[in-house]
Amino acid sequence: MEGHEVRVSHPEKLYFSCEAKLTKLDLVRYYLAVAPGALQGIRDRPIVLKRFVNGACLGDSQPEPFYQKRAPTDFPEFLRTVTLSFPSGRTAEELVVDNAAGLAWIVNLGCIELHPHAVQAGDLDHPDELRIDLDPQPGVEWADVRRVAMEVKAALEGVGLTGWVKTSGSRGMHVNVRIEQRWTFTEVRRAALALARDVERRLPALASSKWWKEERHGVFLDYNQNAKDRTTAAAYSVRPLKDARVSAPLKWSEVMDCEPGDFTVLTMPQRFEQQMREQGGDPHAGMDAAAGSLDGLLELAARDEAEGLGDAPWPPHFAKQAGEGTRVAPSRARKAFSDQLGEGFGEKRFRKRAKAAEAGAETEAAKPARKTPAKRASKHPLIVIANSPEKAAAEAGLERWKHRHAEAASHLAVDDVLVDRMRGASAIWYRIRVNLRHVPEELRPAQETPDPDDDPTRAWRQAQAE
Repeated sequence: MEGHEVRVSHPEKLYFSCEAKLTKLDLVRYYLAVAPGALQGIRDRPIVLKRFVNGACLGDSQPEPFYQKRAPTDFPEFLRTVTLSFPSGRTAEELVVDNAAGLAWIVNLGCIELHPHAVQAGDLDHPDELRIDLDPQPGVEWADVRRVAMEVKAALEGVGLTGWVKTSGSRGMHVNVRIEQRWTFTEVRRAALALARDVERRLPALASSKWWKEERHGVFLDYNQNAKDRTTAAAYSVRPLKDARVSAPLKWSEVMDCEPGDFTVLTMPQRFEQQMREQGGDPHAGMDAAAGSLDGLLELAARDEAEGLGDAPWPPHFAKQAGEGTRVAPSRARKAFSDQLGEGFGEKRFRKRAKAAEAGAETEAAKPARKTPAKRASKHPLIVIANSPEKAAAEAGLERWKHRHAEAASHLAVDDVLVDRMRGASAIWYRIRVNLRHVPEELRPAQETPDPDDDPTRAWRQAQAE
């Protein structure tokens, strides 16, 4: 490969055995077949290594990957590194993959997905890409994802930008926008939030810009994918699903007729070859020549802010940002408010106290209020059903809960069940919650001890509290 030799260890090792049957060598050959397209999305960019060293989809087993930000110490001479700084203040040397040999080398490590940052190696502080991640909520149809994607296209064109669309390789779509390297991560995220809110206004029944899962509906436009240190799966990435589907670059004319399952490790090489031969090459080949300005989106953001629509929540590991509201889920905030009412606090006084406490200020003592304060019901009554490192175990706990509370469960909508993939410093586990908003109040079960209740961070959090 371009004069470089890459040794594939254990080439016969099975990585997929559900619907698709694929070995490590099959994956290496796939990436070499689409290398010009795959490198288009990652060349000259630092990349996070998401390693599936135990395979991706093996029968009923779904081995967990791990993320490796720091480059291995023994990387070959045809790869290079750059030093990235993270919101925590730490730094790491991350790999940059510029050629087919480097692509094969990281796939040999178990990297079936490609996760580049939105910056080029020559300027790590100013993104050259705005990323729009369309994340359908449970029960949302693929047709709705396609419709929201087309509205994103129209919104971008309205501010002079060109979007380049692809399937995510799972249930959603990505729209990437090449931009001039003039803005910081914070400014690019602000532009993405303005776009998400604009699309939500255009399609209020289908699109959502709300960060908290309990408030989302339809297709969520994840503006936080533009925060520093965030990565998304690049074009041609293989995803850990049973059919080994991939993230497929599309022409906008293909969007309304495409199906995500059409693009897999087995079908994409032929599609790619045909595009290169008959259709002028990769659908995203012209992206680098289409860098645009964020001025229009930032003007839209300024109008939102002037009308009282401030910043939205950041990811949890980021420091509190200027202008950001209280970073707490609405259901928890309403519960705290309701509890405070029981202690004699009015809403204005409660919010003042919460703001002061968040800033670390001392608060004045509570004053007596009316004798019979009115309790407010939680806006989003959530209960935790299960915690487990094994997704199947957590889902089994949900089924047991549904059996115990069959009448309440009969009122649940598909998107009332929230499955969260939780990440601690060194652990991953699944939390399942149920939103009881559609369950009549008299039928709502109380919070029980989750079943199972295996949160691997609990002991650490209890030690921290003590």
